[in-house]
Amino acid sequence: MEYRALYRAFRPDTLDGLVRQEHIVRILKNQIETGRVGHAYLFCGPRGTGKTSTAKIFAKAINCLHPKNGSPCGECEVCKALSDPANLDISEIDAASNNGVNEMRDLREKVQYPPVACRHKVYIIDEVHMLSDSAFNALLKTLEEPPAHAVFILATTEPHKLPATILSRCMRFDFKLIPQADIEAHLKGIFDKIGKKYEDEAVAAIARAGAGSMRDSLSVADICISYNKGKLTYKDVCEVLGSADFYEVAKLGESILSENAADALAETERVLASGKGVGVLAKDILGFLNNCIVVKTCRGAKELLNLPGEMLAEISRIAGGAEGKKILRACEIFAGAETDLRYTSSPRIVFETAVAKACLPEADADVLALSRRIERLEEMLKNGAAAPRPAAEGRAPVEAPAAEEPARREAEEFVPFPPEEDAPPESFSAPPEGLFAPRKAEEKVNALAPEKRKAAFGYFMRSLRKAAKSGVLFTMCQDLEPSFEGDTFVLSTSNEVIFRSLNREEHTKDIARALEGIGISDFRIALKGAAKDPFAEGVAKLKADFPDTDVHIKK
Repeated sequence: MEYRALYRAFRPDTLDGLVRQEHIVRILKNQIETGRVGHAYLFCGPRGTGKTSTAKIFAKAINCLHPKNGSPCGECEVCKALSDPANLDISEIDAASNNGVNEMRDLREKVQYPPVACRHKVYIIDEVHMLSDSAFNALLKTLEEPPAHAVFILATTEPHKLPATILSRCMRFDFKLIPQADIEAHLKGIFDKIGKKYEDEAVAAIARAGAGSMRDSLSVADICISYNKGKLTYKDVCEVLGSADFYEVAKLGESILSENAADALAETERVLASGKGVGVLAKDILGFLNNCIVVKTCRGAKELLNLPGEMLAEISRIAGGAEGKKILRACEIFAGAETDLRYTSSPRIVFETAVAKACLPEADADVLALSRRIERLEEMLKNGAAAPRPAAEGRAPVEAPAAEEPARREAEEFVPFPPEEDAPPESFSAPPEGLFAPRKAEEKVNALAPEKRKAAFGYFMRSLRKAAKSGVLFTMCQDLEPSFEGDTFVLSTSNEVIFRSLNREEHTKDIARALEGIGISDFRIALKGAAKDPFAEGVAKLKADFPDTDVHIKK
């Protein structure tokens, strides 16, 4: 006997046999039982969700002499006649290959002839969105006022491509993607009928690969049945789908989440060298990271993922050692990389760049990466680690080692920046405990004095450390570039995120308080590369030209 594919052999022949789509089944059953059958239907939705199967069942049911629960009985003379592929009362038209105006004109002429053995003559037009504009126009009048015996069923995956004049003349039914649990149950029933043994995890993997399409799932199942004569295992399904080995992907994911770029790139090379495609690996790593999020956030992760126990334990271990923000950032990076891979001629470079970007948040300027870097610096400050000191002229920067809490409190009383120019060099090169130079609390600094302006930024940072309420502001100010425009102290940055943050009211107040402590009352935060303010430039020029005159600005 000739072999038939699973999706053909197990195509439902009653409305009760359809998987889900209950809202559509209920309406169609009621129409059949009450005799309120319309003349034009539009079945639309994703592929493999039962549109054509429903159209065939409904075409038979409205002609059946003794319908059972809204479905054809399959025993009467009409049902037997319609089961013959040569019958003339149910016509299936493929609009993808019959999309011209001549085909629709031919249909318009034939529709006038009454059915041979049935009450209704049914035309099922599949992929109707492929019809040309002229073909739609030829069909329009017939669709609006067909003969009493004619019923049109249009099926499409892209209803937005249909003219509004067609849509308004049809009863529209939207088919939904089938939930994974229902696909699994249907697959298990088919495997039981054909005598194929299976693992539950293998069936779940097939259902996930179908992505809500029953036909896609059955096509994958067809290949899996032929792959192994014995029991169908999860490993068999992964081999059929061409997925990378789970533990290789898990090792790569762990390296990415631990921000170990060297190990991550080495593991990427190892997986790709085994023959796996870049697109497949990108899809696998994105799926792994998604599983990590599910395990980290959902209590019922075991039921949701339905993975083998050892795999679920490995995912739980890796997800438990990573922060949620870090996993989310990696997911966004690889989701973007998967999109970029469709349009690039160098897929490997795109993927490896995504791996490096996920491992190096300090080299990334997006919001999540900046947030990650600020959190890391806050953690360092909380644990007592002093930030690196800016270098004075001719000196290399000094890295401050971690200190215990008492030492950190004591350090608050010292100046962590370059001393005044008139101080002996020893006070900077060899401060107490090798870190800080003492300054008397009552000593005042006038940073506007010409001989003090060069070290004004150091005085500002020392004052800010005492005035700021948190270490975040202090950290953001470390990379600012200072300059003077007359008596206006300008702090410049090229990072727009830092610029916006420093101009927030709470940060501006802390900066103003710190500058007042060193004798500076006029300042502004500037963004490098932004257009200059001509008004501010004019005020600065006036102050420079008339240093002995007070310039007051009225707002």
